[in-house]
Amino acid sequence: MKDRSFPMPIVCTVDVVLLTMKESALQVLLLRREQVPFEGAWALPGGFVHAEEDADTEASAARVLQQKVGIASPYLEQLATFSGLARDPRGWSIAVTYCALVSYDALQKALAANGEGAAQSQLFDVAALPQLPFDHARIVDAAIARVRSKSLYSSLPVFLCGAEFTLPQLQQTYEAVLGEAVNKVSFRRKMEELDMLEAMPGAMRGGAAHRPAQLYRLRPEYRRSLSLLARGL
Repeated sequence: MKDRSFPMPIVCTVDVVLLTMKESALQVLLLRREQVPFEGAWALPGGFVHAEEDADTEASAARVLQQKVGIASPYLEQLATFSGLARDPRGWSIAVTYCALVSYDALQKALAANGEGAAQSQLFDVAALPQLPFDHARIVDAAIARVRSKSLYSSLPVFLCGAEFTLPQLQQTYEAVLGEAVNKVSFRRKMEELDMLEAMPGAMRGGAAHRPAQLYRLRPEYRRSLSLLARGL
């Protein structure tokens, strides 16, 4: 009979699905694991909860992103909790997972400044991921499903754009996230209804085969917010 007076310790971690856009495709950042178990495998950024310094698991997730990627994500949302004995060979574990959205330019700047850590990171198309350890494949699937679902009614994909963007670029971002074409007229009408964008006076972006397009940015009241879901799309 097992001695239940000293229960088995539970491994408690946070894992973050960091999504960005590269070449009109939704991508996830993976890091090369440096320790056992699964040493050398590509995995989500994650780590143990530090009870002595983390106010909560969101603080843990933010710390992990800062330490391992060198970035503070403008959008960080709790995704789900994954737990059980089978998910981690170290024992019974619980992982509180988060989804982060960042622009490609911001991520590249962070990785460039992160030195050695950047060499152990790589972006992968969400449709062509390598074999992932633990239950990270399930976590990525849950994050993609969440982002796609919310993108149907919210302005969430704007966090994948840079500080300034054209309306065609924003529409392409929505289409990449949703995995389907979006009607141009309906899209622009909805952007006008949301009234979350402001044109940058005199700022245009040219293209080889198209006329220069007006550059937009989020209005200040939205730039101060971590989430735009309250004014949903």
